[in-house]
Amino acid sequence: MQLRSQLGFWGCCLVFLVYCTFQTGSVLSRGDAPNQRLFGGPGAAVLVPSSDPAVLKAAQFAEDRYNLGYNGVYLRRISKILSATKQVVSGVKFTLVVELGNTFCKKSKPFHLETCDFHTDQDTLKKEVCLFEIWEVPWEDKVKLLKQKCHLSGASKESNRLGEQANSSPPPMNQPQNSSSLLMMMFKDFVSTYSREYHSQEEAEKRFHIFAENLETARKIQDLDQGSAEYGVTQFSDLTEEEFRTLYLNPLLSRSEPRPMRQAAVPRDPPPAEWDWRDHGAVTPVKDQGMCGSCWAFSVTGNIEGQWYLKKGTLLSLSEQELVDCDHLDQACGGGLPSNAYEAIENLGGLETETDYNYTGHKQSCGFTRNKVEAYINSSVEISKDERDIAAWLAKNGPVSVALNAFAMQFYRKGVSHPLKIFCNPWMIDHAVLLVGYGERKGIPFWAIKNSWGENYGEKGYYYLYRGSGLCGINKMCSSAIVN
Repeated sequence: MQLRSQLGFWGCCLVFLVYCTFQTGSVLSRGDAPNQRLFGGPGAAVLVPSSDPAVLKAAQFAEDRYNLGYNGVYLRRISKILSATKQVVSGVKFTLVVELGNTFCKKSKPFHLETCDFHTDQDTLKKEVCLFEIWEVPWEDKVKLLKQKCHLSGASKESNRLGEQANSSPPPMNQPQNSSSLLMMMFKDFVSTYSREYHSQEEAEKRFHIFAENLETARKIQDLDQGSAEYGVTQFSDLTEEEFRTLYLNPLLSRSEPRPMRQAAVPRDPPPAEWDWRDHGAVTPVKDQGMCGSCWAFSVTGNIEGQWYLKKGTLLSLSEQELVDCDHLDQACGGGLPSNAYEAIENLGGLETETDYNYTGHKQSCGFTRNKVEAYINSSVEISKDERDIAAWLAKNGPVSVALNAFAMQFYRKGVSHPLKIFCNPWMIDHAVLLVGYGERKGIPFWAIKNSWGENYGEKGYYYLYRGSGLCGINKMCSSAIVN
């Protein structure tokens, strides 16, 4: 995928939008999502190049309809097509995420829009990111704009910019004389901090270029975030979006149908205002999955560690490698589903400890030994998708295995993350984690999420996500093992 190399300054800033459309579905806010999960296969949405003639035709139609309903003085044009999907649905439905800006052409005068130049003044330009859904029936010569959602880009509004912190972002773009040296200094600091070794000058230059693009991406995510999160340099800052997704995420979560599980009973008592199982001894230290898409195994073992502690009184660090090697329902580092993992553990007879079956981060021959089993499960349950019910179940019964769209996680550093819904499709979940608690920070409700990318990630290995709106699909795949 060559999207990063094709986009300019504003395009590369929003390269993570591909996250929201890459595998199986359109970019949808939670409120507009269908009542069923989106999966791959015939009729699913597919990513198409922004240069595709059909995409360009749909974009021009959306641009015209946008201007018909726009009350501003200047005509507005699409400056970038940031992502595009196509889906066959009794015709063809295009979902486009684009960037628009004001031109010099006033609406009161007749102009060919393609000849209108953009304003150079940022305040007058007023860049805007829009999502359009266009339905076309070519054989009947019908075209219709189904949906339009727009949000002012960070360059057109007041916001706390990442660039104000020299240790986590590039300098302001109006200081080119200082940009190169500061950027190089930041890259050298990154290489030292994360012990990077590049095998050639060409590789180092490539990673430096990716690093610079990623800083701009982080800045754009920062501008559009609605919470208190800080984004910037992380251990993933020299990876492309595609490399990060391939090495650390789990595409099977949105591609495959979970195994049916019994529905968990919702506690009758209302949940307490806040709760954190770390304060009650039910959570082991943060682990590191390495360059392996085994997040599903860490999510499940974390849940079982909590269940075993609450039922048996002993906190054990259980083996993820056993699942990577011996769970034949899933695909090891290629991804997996928590529902499959529970079934595999029941079939195996239980889990060994981390000490007896240590983690290597790659698939190897199954070395499971039944007489070394230290924890077992009796069954598993699916938990309600209502976030208040999830909180009540968690507070009463223990940490919960969940999954989410990891849109904002590559460059997350701290604070409560709250990306725009249209960028964090709740039906495109691609990372499994462990919900250990919830609460509020300065009036912002959050979920406390134990991640599996090591203690250097985020806040000592934890990610904090806005709670209450089903953000990033955090409520779509909640489950737990049952230990009797």
